Formats: sequence, structure tokens, C-alpha cells
Amino acid sequence: MIAETTEQVKKILDRMLTMQSRQKNYTDQRRKPLEFEEGDHAFLMVTPTTRVGRVIKAKKLNPRYIGPFQILKRVGLVAYQMALLPHLSNPHNLKEDLTLSVTPVRIDDTSIKRLRG
Repeated sequence: MIAETTEQVKKILDRMLTMQSRQKNYTDQRRKPLEFEEGDHAFLMVTPTTRVGRVIKAKKLNPRYIGPFQILKRVGLVAYQMALLPHLSNPHNLKEDLTLSVTPVRIDDTSIKRLRG
């Protein structure tokens, strides 16, 4: 009985590996590697869920990309420092050493809602 279950587990793992490799192949065909250099200009993607999107007034027809902004330097493999506008330059409260100052919030009143169910 143990031999049968280990055989079935091996079959399942083999099928999972073939499906993962098939999905990776499908994704890699459509992926475009983008690399920028210092001095290039690029657009910044803005969505309503990002803090940069909230800096801009929330409207139904907001643009998805804003810019172009100049790339100042490359920070990581896919991270770049860009010359943003003053109101977009610091959308979140991270400091230079990447720490976040948290302010405590006081709860003034609580109420319990009772539903019919």
C-alpha cells in the first residue's frame, strides 16, 4: 500500500513539474526584458491602489501612466530612482534608512451591530 501511494505521489509531482515548465515557457515567450540607463526617460505606472495614484485626484478616467520622468540612477535589478515632480517625490513616509514612523491611534467609541441573523 505504501509503494502504491509513493508511486502516485511521484506521478503527481511529475505532472506538476511538466505543467509548471509549460506555464513558464508560455510566460517567457510574452515577457519583454526592460532595462533603462541613466538619463533615459520612462513613464511611471499609477493605479488607484498605489499611494502615488492617491496623490493625484481620484477620477474615473485617470491615466494609467504619468510622465515621462528622467531616470537618475539604477538602484537594483529592476528598481530605478527617478526625478519626480515635488508632489509625487515622497508619496509615503519612509525615511532614508527605510524605516517607517508609526503614530498610535486612539479608539474613542465602539459599538456592536446586531444583525437579524
